[in-house]
Amino acid sequence: MTILLRTPLHPLCLKQKARMTGFSGWEMPVQFSGIRPEHDAVRTSAGAFDISHMGKFILTGTDVIAALQTLVPSDLSRLSAGKAQYTVLLNPQGGIIDDLIIYHQGQSDGQQQITLIVNAGTTDKDKTWLQKHLPNTVTLQDLSLEQALIAVQGPTATPLLQQLCPDHDLQALPRYHHLTGKLLGHPTFFARTGYTGEDGFEIMVPAAAAQEIWQKLMALGVVPCGLGARDTLRLEAAMALYGQDINDTTTPLEAGLGWLVHLDKSTDFIGRSELAKQQAVGPARRLVGLTLEGRNIARHDYPLISAGQTVGIVTSGTLSPTLGYPIALGYLPAALAKVGQTVEVAIRSKKFLATVVKRPFYKTSS
Repeated sequence: MTILLRTPLHPLCLKQKARMTGFSGWEMPVQFSGIRPEHDAVRTSAGAFDISHMGKFILTGTDVIAALQTLVPSDLSRLSAGKAQYTVLLNPQGGIIDDLIIYHQGQSDGQQQITLIVNAGTTDKDKTWLQKHLPNTVTLQDLSLEQALIAVQGPTATPLLQQLCPDHDLQALPRYHHLTGKLLGHPTFFARTGYTGEDGFEIMVPAAAAQEIWQKLMALGVVPCGLGARDTLRLEAAMALYGQDINDTTTPLEAGLGWLVHLDKSTDFIGRSELAKQQAVGPARRLVGLTLEGRNIARHDYPLISAGQTVGIVTSGTLSPTLGYPIALGYLPAALAKVGQTVEVAIRSKKFLATVVKRPFYKTSS
């Protein structure tokens, strides 16, 4: 029997009657009050997610950014202290090993310090890949089990979080920036990033401090949220889920992440030649947004059909709580990936019309 890891917030999740499930080797909350009310809380006020299962690495060395340049397609020369960069690790075929966020924490005594947040299910794989390809001048510290990570997301997330740390002006921090400071007296890494399509912060704190901070957030009216709402929120924002929408066999050009690929940067990187070839002729397939009528939900792995032939596959799908109709992501041949194009989805031996639409499905007004 597989023994699941538990986050520092696990006891509180049980006390709050969360429904738990196994996810990427961890026992995690799927929902507390229900997916719909949790989803709505993030869209209208504020919700908190336990994301302590995610991998957390600290890279230290004389020139960590230069070393990372060889592993990702993004131009990291644009990344200065206090800023963050969403990007992907690539294999030699241009496939995505993982998507991650790089946080540049500055330089001290000639040493750069970089924080990497990676997916829970790929933490070990990523660690092995990084240790294999980074030079000896870069050290990797794995804080995955020592630090807790809480996402506070929604229109009121920042002002509510601000109440717990009056010494820092969180509202003045731009999106995709970060700072280190104190939260209730505990050393805290504040990042204005998230995976919901709303404003908010992801905060990393010592494991021993997580329960106190979680309870203080609840006392302010922040709603506890589980993986169910996290999935519906990220899908409305058309954010890719590793292992479903992107993986080792999909390239960023196919996945609509071409904005991460900077082939004009001078530094070579793993997978560059394959991406250059693909960009020259255009990807043969593309990840698209799809909408369906009624309440027919296109789930992961459902076939996409055109002219009686299976031409693609659904990678993620749900009934959008915000929009009120089914939405999905899936791969289609480039010729069928244009906005307005229609295909069919096979759902339980029946076929239903789906229309290719512009992504994201939902975009916050804030």
